[in-house]
Amino acid sequence: MSRLLENDLLLLDEAARVERLEVLEGSTGRRNWPDEEKARIVLESFRSGVKVGDVARRNGIPPQQLSTWRRFARDGKLPMPALPDEDFAALEITKPAAVTEPDCLDHIEIVVHGMSVRVPGATGAMRIGEIARALRGV
Repeated sequence: MSRLLENDLLLLDEAARVERLEVLEGSTGRRNWPDEEKARIVLESFRSGVKVGDVARRNGIPPQQLSTWRRFARDGKLPMPALPDEDFAALEITKPAAVTEPDCLDHIEIVVHGMSVRVPGATGAMRIGEIARALRGV
């Protein structure tokens, strides 16, 4: 009981009285965010037309922190849930077909400055270019 009275007396003392008290809103220290919550916020920030700063403010985090989480998500360091099909197009990667010379051409005709040269249809593009450059110089 005597301890409570001492504290009460300190508040009445002019030298110990608090003149101004500031109450801070929001988090004032480090917060440990679960990966699921980070992923939810990052997904929200990836939506079309959404500003990172607005998403960060709504969730009470600095925009720099959200940008870091977004980078982690892009680099595969933040586990992300499957993305909804409506927001992304499917990407299919296949090996390109081998480029072959057309079989149907029996000859190619090169015409430059009124002169024409016929070469076999199987002539390579590099050789055709050489012939065309030579004809321009004539």
